[in-house]
Amino acid sequence: MTKTINSKKIGIFDVQYRALTIGIILTLTTVAFEGLAITTIAPKLAQSLHGIHLYGWIFSAFLLSQIIGTMVMGQQIDKHGVFKSIISSFIIFVIGIIIAAVSFHMYMLIAGRAFQGFGAGALITCVYYSVTLSYPDSLRTKILAAFSIAFVLPALIGPYVAGLIAAYVSWRFVFWIVLPLIVLALSLTLPSFRNIPTKNTSAKKGSYKEIYAILLAIGTGLLLSGLGFISDWKGIALSVVGVIIMIQPLRKLLPAGTFLVKRGLPATIVSRGLYVACYFATESFVVLALTEVKGLSEELAGLIVAAGALSWSAAAWLQSQLDERDHGQGRKKRVIFGIGIMIVGVTLVITAIGFPGGGIAIALISQIITGFGVGLANPTTGAIALQHAQAGKEGEVSATIQFIDSFSIGLSIGLSGALIALSETFQWGIFTGVMMALSLQLCFVLLSLVTSFRITTQIHEVSHPLCDVKGSDVTASS
Repeated sequence: MTKTINSKKIGIFDVQYRALTIGIILTLTTVAFEGLAITTIAPKLAQSLHGIHLYGWIFSAFLLSQIIGTMVMGQQIDKHGVFKSIISSFIIFVIGIIIAAVSFHMYMLIAGRAFQGFGAGALITCVYYSVTLSYPDSLRTKILAAFSIAFVLPALIGPYVAGLIAAYVSWRFVFWIVLPLIVLALSLTLPSFRNIPTKNTSAKKGSYKEIYAILLAIGTGLLLSGLGFISDWKGIALSVVGVIIMIQPLRKLLPAGTFLVKRGLPATIVSRGLYVACYFATESFVVLALTEVKGLSEELAGLIVAAGALSWSAAAWLQSQLDERDHGQGRKKRVIFGIGIMIVGVTLVITAIGFPGGGIAIALISQIITGFGVGLANPTTGAIALQHAQAGKEGEVSATIQFIDSFSIGLSIGLSGALIALSETFQWGIFTGVMMALSLQLCFVLLSLVTSFRITTQIHEVSHPLCDVKGSDVTASS
């Protein structure tokens, strides 16, 4: 039954949520700035350290270690609380920034990226945990849409500024300028996270999940390394061993029924993983294609990527308005529609890169379209997944969302990077490698569309938010 205290609608910036909402946005802004900036400078960075054949690892090292950070924090946050967890996460993130900034070899840079990934995964898990415990279901699509606000400023200035710094100063300063942002974020956000309650739930099997996360990262790393020189028997052996190691951890870390794409949470997770993998891998290799194939400058390529991020933000805001209007009943349709739009965008980007008539204008339009599609789908699948969280399992579902994002993106970029390395090995050229990588992403988003029809939602009759907010979850069974 719906209870009403007054006619005033409660929003995420009202007094009881304002501090936490701002804290969440600032935390994500720090991570977003670093991520968008690195996407722009990655080609320059790889050339400077003579590691173009390891290009994909600039992203995969970050994302695979993000899996470990996500799972470790998903198990520990209930015991230690958000406040202590977010401090330790920021410390690890800063260590990674410093290592990357002083790197003199590609492998050292990759190590720094791994530390950054662990810290980022832990940070974002803290954020999802805070959302699940502190906001009622009626506000979750709004706060998840507000995540996109964290990308607006970084999207406006991050890629372009990073391109300018890399071109006229040094790519190393792109890492150093993140440190003042971290200091600002910490000073303004920690008070808002201090009051989130610790649930003190025991996690008897937590260590096993952490071990599975480490094994999965190792297995995926072996697979991607082997694929880079698959023409050699050692590459084949590494790939096979990697796949074998990955199977059991995936079975343990993903919801039951994920491999069978069962309706509900499993299908939601699979569909999300596929389209998220497509978007971020496409974004990463579009920059490489624009700079190395089309001859664009880093700052111009960065602006094209920024257009996609801004489009994502606009679509995320739109879906939050639609969700409020239909009380969540149209969530599945919005996911399907968003993925369909992404298919159009990825097809256009392949056209822009692959055909002589394709140019900057088509590349720009393709990024805007793809960004709009993912902006519709992503906050919505996040809200749908959180609806399926059982009492006491909020942290676990929050970690699962972040896990599938990290793993699918890391695997997709890693596979694409392996195609680039393979193209280099057989001397097919960078153009062939990029086209194979982008075609792989089109396959992923097509599979995501097929899977999305198996998503199910739970529409709740939630009492007025003023009655629901006491730092506890309000999601109920339908």
